[in-house]
Order: sequence, then C-alpha cells, then structure tokens
Amino acid sequence: MAKNLVIVESPAKAKTIEKFLGKDFQVESSFGHIADLPSKELGVDVEGDFKPKYIVSSDKKAIVKKLKDLAKKAETVWLASDEDREGEAIAWHLAEQLKLKDTNTKRIVFNSITKDAILKAIENPRTINYDLVDAQQARRVLDRIVGYELSPVLWRKVKAGLSAGRVQSVAVRLIVERERAIENFIPVASYRVDAEFVNEDGKKFKAKLAKNFDTKEEAEKFLSSCLNAGFKVADLQTKPAKKSPAAPFTTSTLQQEASRKLGFPVAKTMMVAQRLYEAGLITYMRTDSVNLSREAMSNIKEEITNNFGTEYSKSRKFATKSKGAQEAHEAIRPTNIATQEVSVEYDQDRLYSLIWKRTIASQMSDAQLERTNVKISNDKNKKQFTANGEVITFDGFLKVYLEGNDNEDEEQDGMLPQMKVNEVLENEYITATERYTRPPSRFTEASLVKQLEELGIGRPSTYAPTISTVQRRGYVEKGTAEGNERNYAQLILKGNSISEEELTEKVGADKGKLMPTDIGNIVNDFLVENFTKVLDYGFTAKVESDFDDVAEGKENWKSVIKDFYKDFHPTVEDVAENADRASGQRLLGIDPESGKNVYVRLGRFGAMVQIGEATDEEKPKFASLQGDQTLSGLTYEEAMDLFKLPKTVGDYEGKEVVVASGRFGPYIKFDEKYVSLDKGENPMSVDMGRAIELIEAKRKADAPIGYYEELPIQKGVGRFGPFIKWNSIFINVNKKYDFDNLSQADLEELIEDKKKKEREKVLHNWEDVGIRVEKARWGRFNVIKGKIKIELPKTTEIEKLTKEEAEKMIEAKTPKKKTTRKTTKKK
Repeated sequence: MAKNLVIVESPAKAKTIEKFLGKDFQVESSFGHIADLPSKELGVDVEGDFKPKYIVSSDKKAIVKKLKDLAKKAETVWLASDEDREGEAIAWHLAEQLKLKDTNTKRIVFNSITKDAILKAIENPRTINYDLVDAQQARRVLDRIVGYELSPVLWRKVKAGLSAGRVQSVAVRLIVERERAIENFIPVASYRVDAEFVNEDGKKFKAKLAKNFDTKEEAEKFLSSCLNAGFKVADLQTKPAKKSPAAPFTTSTLQQEASRKLGFPVAKTMMVAQRLYEAGLITYMRTDSVNLSREAMSNIKEEITNNFGTEYSKSRKFATKSKGAQEAHEAIRPTNIATQEVSVEYDQDRLYSLIWKRTIASQMSDAQLERTNVKISNDKNKKQFTANGEVITFDGFLKVYLEGNDNEDEEQDGMLPQMKVNEVLENEYITATERYTRPPSRFTEASLVKQLEELGIGRPSTYAPTISTVQRRGYVEKGTAEGNERNYAQLILKGNSISEEELTEKVGADKGKLMPTDIGNIVNDFLVENFTKVLDYGFTAKVESDFDDVAEGKENWKSVIKDFYKDFHPTVEDVAENADRASGQRLLGIDPESGKNVYVRLGRFGAMVQIGEATDEEKPKFASLQGDQTLSGLTYEEAMDLFKLPKTVGDYEGKEVVVASGRFGPYIKFDEKYVSLDKGENPMSVDMGRAIELIEAKRKADAPIGYYEELPIQKGVGRFGPFIKWNSIFINVNKKYDFDNLSQADLEELIEDKKKKEREKVLHNWEDVGIRVEKARWGRFNVIKGKIKIELPKTTEIEKLTKEEAEKMIEAKTPKKKTTRKTTKKK
C-alpha cells in the first residue's frame, strides 16, 4: 500500500501525474465534485444563515467509499485539485466528506502538469484556502437561489419547463437587445467616392475622398466638377510606425481567437484545452492573467533567439486588467516552449499550435512599418483624394503570428507605388457609390464572451457553460437570417463622361450567429420587466466583484447572499402573485368571417394563432405555427392560412389524402396511417406530389427487409443511429455490418445476439411475485416490477440479493393508495 494518496479531479490528470511520482504515491480521481446541493430541493437555509446542504449523490457514493478507505490507510493525503475557486471547493469537500485530519492532509496546486511543477508543489504544500472556498460557495448558493425561485415563476407566468439563471439570463438579454437594435436600425445613405489613378511609371493604385457626400446631388455635382480635371500628387508623407504583439492567451482571448482562426465553438475550445492541460502540454486553461513566469520568459527568449535570431527577441511583461486574476498565476502557454508542434489529435494539434504561436509572439520584437500617406489634388475643385500604404520593413512578431479581428469591414492598407510631390497622375475612373450605415453585428460565441468580459459579468470558468446553457434551453440559437435585396446607385466618371448604374446587394443575411428564439424574447421581456435588478448589467458585475472580495477575504460570503436575498425574495413573491402572464401576444388583424381579433402568441404547447378572446362565450379558435414560422415574423396572411388545416390535397389509390397538424407536428393522413412531415416543413406548402413522395417513402421504410421466426424485420435510422426492428424489439446495427446491404445471415445474427444479451441481462426472475433483477448501464442493477424500477449501485452484491429483500424495496417504492374516510353526520 502506498504511503501517499494524491487525489485529483479527473482520471486523465491522474494518469499523467502518476508518471512523475514514485511507488510511494498512489494517484486517484474524485471525478469532479464529490458533494453538491441536492437536485430536488433548494438545499439552502434561506430562513436562517443561508447554510448550504451538501450531499453525496448516489453515483458518487462508491467513489467516496473507495477514497475514504484509501485515505485511512495512507500516511499523507495530498489534495491536488485545480488552483481556482472551483478546485479549492473540491479539495474542501474531499476533506469534509472523507473526514481527513489536518495533521496528515496537505493541499497542493500547480498550473501545469509537468514533473517539475508536480515535484515543486509537493515540496511547497499549503492548507485549504477558505476564502476561495467561500467565494465558490457564494456563487453556487446565489445561483441556486436565483434559479430555484425564478424558474417556478416562469412556469406559472410563461410556460412549463422553463428555467432562469443569474448569468445566463443576462447573456440572453444581451442577445435580445442586440437583435432588436438590428431590427430597429434605420440605415442612412451617403455617397462614398473612390478613384483609381496611374502614376508616371504606369503603376495603378486606388484612393478615396476622406468624407462621404450626404446626397446624390452633391456627389453628382462633385463628379461634374472633375470632368477634364488634371490630377497630381499634392503631398506625400512617409513615416515610420510599429505594431506590437498581443498578450499571451487568457481563457477569454483563447476562446475568441480559436473561434476566429479555427472556427471552434467556445465549449469545444475549453474541452480541447482541458485535454492538452491534462496531458501536460499547456498550463491551466481557466485564467484571466496575462502574466508569464520568469522561467517561462527565459525559455521563450532562448527559443526565439535560436530559431529567429536575437533581433527578434524582446521580453515583455503584460498588465492584467481583471480584478480576480490573482487566483490564476499565469497566462495559457505551452509547458515546454521548445515543443513547437504536437501530434495528439487533429483539433488538439491545431489549438496547441495557436497557443504556441501566441506565446512566442508575445515576447518578440515589434514589427517595423513604413506608412505612406498621399494626397491628390486637381485643378477643378478643392477636394483632395487620399491613399494610404503600408510596407513592413522588419516583420518582428509578424513572422510568427497576427491576432484576428472581429471587424469584418476593416480595410487593410496595401502597398503604394513610388511617387513624388507634383507628379502628374492619370485618372482611370471616379465612382460615387451609394453606401448605407450598417446595424450592429449579431453576436458570435466569441464576441459574446468578449462583451461579457468587458461588462465584468462571469469569470473564465463560466463563459463556456453559460453560452452552452442558453442554447440548450432554447432561448438562443445559431440561426440563419435570409436578408433582403437592396438597390443602390453608382455614378461613374470615366472618359470625361458620367453614367449611372443601379446595382443590387443583399443585406442582413447571417448564418451561425447567436439569435434569440421566440421563447427567449418572451422570457427576457418578462424578467426585465419584473426583475430589473437581477437582469441589470451593472448589478450582475457588482455581484462578481463581491465574489472577488470574498475570495480576497474582504467580505463575508453569507452577508453577500443575505444582502441580495432581502430584496430578491419579496420581489419573487410579488411577481408570482400579481404579474400578468407573458405570451408575447401580437395583434395581427381581424378575421373577416367572425369580425374577431387575430393574435399570434405563445400557448401551452408552443407558438400559435388565436382568433377571438378567451372571455368570449364562444371559445377562441387555435392553430399551431408550422415549419420555421416565428411569433415575431408571422404575417396576417400566413396566420389565416393555418386555419385551412386540415386540408384535403387529393385522392391516391382511391383514398383521401389529408394534410393536418397535431400536437407533435404536421402530418399526412392516408388509409388510416399517419406520415410525419420533415422537420421544419410547412404543411401549407404540401401538394399532392409531395404527399405521394412522403407516403411512398414511409411505405419503403416500413416494408420488411426479411423475416425471422415468421415475424417481419424492418430497418430505420433513429436518434442513436441505424437499427432493425423485430418482434417490437429495436436492435442497434453497428459499423461491423453494411447497413444498406444486410443479408439474412446478418439479420439472424443481430437478433440472436440481442436475445442472448436480454437473457444474460436478467440476473433474478421471481415470476411468482412479478419481480426481476437486470443489469443496467455503467455496471449498475435494476430491480423491476411493472412500471416500478429501482436502481442499485454497482457495489451491490447482487448474487446475494433475496426475493424478500427485493419485495421490500418494491413495497417501499410503491405509491400508497389514498383512502377516503367516511364520516357520519350527527343528527
């Protein structure tokens, strides 16, 4: 038995660390948090001192038992979870749940999983930092209170199954407000004037007027004044300039740059970075510090000098702006800067290369530039064209890396030909093009992270889960905006004559940007109206600042929660009792038949159109929205078309074909069979040809591909991939088989394998009492009777389980029938 027990959060991390420590050390994983707030209750004493109730979930009990047994036998227990607040809380929970003694428990931290870092951490242990623990507790408890109290209000006032969160709801608000800014944006036209000139050496270059003309008339007047004009170089200035490299990566900047350069969603960036960290290839990836250690800077300098020369090296220290950055000591960098590339896995290799380049570039020399500004005058008016050029005289850090840019419209300066003052230029053409101001851009995941960081909302560990959560909840989606065609004018002066063209451009088109859904808009409006403080950007940032103060020991965490709750809870109660229901209702027009109002709104089962009022004696008529129709985009004509369902589109094989819509979506009814439309397909667009296509596709899908034991075999593709169906049993078809060409032998093998697995799955079968015990996922077991299923942990000695014990379990789980007591009325 090893003298030392080292506990980390993940198996991958444990595997890497084990290689660096000797036989006296045993490294085990806690698989993240071993204790948390209960899932089915608030778990916080809001009536008292806000003490949280931590429990060990059923799936962690076996791990806790194993670690507790190992800890009892070890001379020293080393808690080696991550060095941030979350990691500190994990270490604390381990100490509490395993009942570790202070005398033989040591806390160690390291920002990279390398031999030197691990051994150095072992040499410099510390105790648990309870300020960091309290900061994590404050966040966990406050977020639980907000979610637990707000969500039921949304169920009651908006729609069942919704949820709210402190940071997530603010992120949704940012996206909703950006979308509305785009919708309400009124473009303003002006005329941009560009020209192309040729110098005396016959080299072409482009120039433009510094200021646009407000009207077409002004632009036309200017072009007219340039007829037969002579142009020359009025002024030419060349100045030295420089570009400096960006700081090494923080969590936020890594997420942004991986999105720009590699196309990674934020969650993917963190997942890939986690793997690189656990493999010992990069330093800890949740940080808002841009600091590099002295040792790292020295190694980087040596690497730059050896690969590029001393002139490319320039040591730099970058200042960290984020208040909470002291808890993470370094920026994200390679653990061994001499390793320029890794060969692990495609995405890991690409992200590592990005981190290496950014780290190296941060310690390289400035790029030296020569910027040229040329002013061009003419003999007909006082307006001057300008042309800017840029030449790199020393590439410096640009030899390795240049930071990406979110500004899609930014023009890069190119090179200009050699010219001199008073040089005569020939004008090729001048254009005055109608240009419109642009609305703000929709958020990408990366630009949303940047905005949250600038507002002080959230911390490195929260960005990815926040963005994933709002999409998973259906409040935000990576949508597609089709855009609109727009005409614009262009005036062209060429060959001493002016002509005009009408051109077309597409505006407002977007793909893959973050857009609010109908439910996202409705929930946001309800929360903003009724919980102004919680959704306020400044307040949310103030809470983050309070957490930082707790982490620094300046503030008591329970005081922070108490101060928040005293105003929050009464507001929740008032809104739950008095606020109006939120449905996003919008009046579309009047129904010509009944004269009643036509609304589009959110109903219990989704978005719908309603004709009439709920207070009318005659019940309102309802129709569900179809396909990609939305509350905000639905027109009156589209709404009225929905009431044409169900509609008969014709006869096929002597039977009526009807298109209709039900609770689970639109469908075709034919010969007492139901055929679902494709996801997003509008039933109003289905004609007889499309109906026949869907009917035949359904027939083909349902047709037997073979028989076994005189029962038909069908095949299909579902959520979990290709399958065959036999005797009401669904059997997954793995890659071993050619799904498109399954032979009778393949089918029989699949069915027999499934039957064998089902037989082996049953460990006990007490038919006389209707109870059986089966193997379950992850090595667990299920005790089953009818619809009652009880899950047992994998540590259960299942062979020793008796029928009587199983009966007691089922009896305890069986709902008790309510009995009605009869009372005798006294006369």
